[in-house]
Amino acid sequence: MNLKNYYWYFQSVLPRHLCDDIIKYGLSHTKQTAIVGEMEENLQKKPLTNTETKALKKIRNSSVAWLHDPWISKEFYPYLHQANSSSGWNFEFDYCESIQFTHYQLNQHYDWHRDSNEKPYVDHANKNFNGKIRKLSMTISLSDATEYEGGEFEFNFLNKLKSKSYICNEIKPKGSIVVFPSFIHHRVRPVTAGTRYSLVCWMLGRPFK
Repeated sequence: MNLKNYYWYFQSVLPRHLCDDIIKYGLSHTKQTAIVGEMEENLQKKPLTNTETKALKKIRNSSVAWLHDPWISKEFYPYLHQANSSSGWNFEFDYCESIQFTHYQLNQHYDWHRDSNEKPYVDHANKNFNGKIRKLSMTISLSDATEYEGGEFEFNFLNKLKSKSYICNEIKPKGSIVVFPSFIHHRVRPVTAGTRYSLVCWMLGRPFK
């Protein structure tokens, strides 16, 4: 798919006090080890083995909590729709997954990946997922750039790993939002100091025609 814009951003649009409130609220929830794709399905059947855990840490190493609160989502929905329109994507979607509160500490990271799956969800416990794919991804910076080092958010616009990458500095200021098609490769580089807090969410819709 040819795109005129590979991402759309809004810098420092969420108030600092709101970001701090979300961090405090997110930390009050039970944190989980962040996992990936097939491991999520396997984890529902049995715990990860030590070998699987080591393999996971090489790909993704962070903690997450899941938030389901309208007082949070109502703050970013307008920016999500504006990005979809202003960028020229005009993707059709009708459901938002739960909000992921993520924190990266020293040496934690998420290697190159894309958020969308090759096939639509099937037999998902949440019926709103079935027959749909992730179309838009949104990342919100809750931390200020002075509160951590490393942890850069990086895109790969050619979808070829480790080629033509671009560090998205627009996301660094506290309260900044970046929206992008879920099939774009991206990563979070290892944090070298401090803690990086963020929110992530995904919009679902029927497959592209």
